[in-house]
Amino acid sequence: MQLFYIPDLNENSKTAIFSSDESRHLFKALRKKVGDKILITNGNHLVFRGNISAISKNNCEVEISKCEKKEKLGYSLHIVISILKSNERFEWFLEKASEIGITEITPVLCERSEKKFINEKRLNKVLISAMKQSLKANLPILNPIVKLKDYYKSNLSDQLFIAHCNESEKDFLISSVKPKENVTILIGPEGDFTKYEVEEAVKIGFKPVSLGNTRFRAETAAIIATHTVSIANM
Repeated sequence: MQLFYIPDLNENSKTAIFSSDESRHLFKALRKKVGDKILITNGNHLVFRGNISAISKNNCEVEISKCEKKEKLGYSLHIVISILKSNERFEWFLEKASEIGITEITPVLCERSEKKFINEKRLNKVLISAMKQSLKANLPILNPIVKLKDYYKSNLSDQLFIAHCNESEKDFLISSVKPKENVTILIGPEGDFTKYEVEEAVKIGFKPVSLGNTRFRAETAAIIATHTVSIANM
């Protein structure tokens, strides 16, 4: 069954009303009709089951019959990643990370970041689409862009890791992650972090880690990090 998304639903909701755009999609493209069963999430660990009670090209209403709480991951994963120069590659990372399981993403501006902006509206649509496709009930948080030096000043309390290619002593991420604990991982830009950025991260508690013996693209490194944390928590 397909999963749909309405963010303002809560445990007490009895009716779900789709936007005109989504109603048009349900009516014309999916050819839904009154009485059809439907599955909806609010993106915050709740899934609603119901039946379409009214539908037209501009309006679709659902009578909710059941609300289910979906279990959380058991850990949170926050990927802090440099903006990538390729929009497609950044979107690919968001899509796949959402499918695997991620809690939060913060795009950062590093010294070697080649791009300075993102289309947050478009990227949130990518996250919503990936959540629905993978039948998950958790919509990852996409934070606003922040400079890496300013991110370093935030309140950091998770297991903290920085994945980089500079020569230094590093353990593998898979052997460093403690299961069922929250994790934050820093991923640098195409040209990697500078030596100074790594040193500053280490000063505030980030542990340098390796993702393997191969040099990866930034978006690939971020996916490997996401998958590694997922495997460590199985």
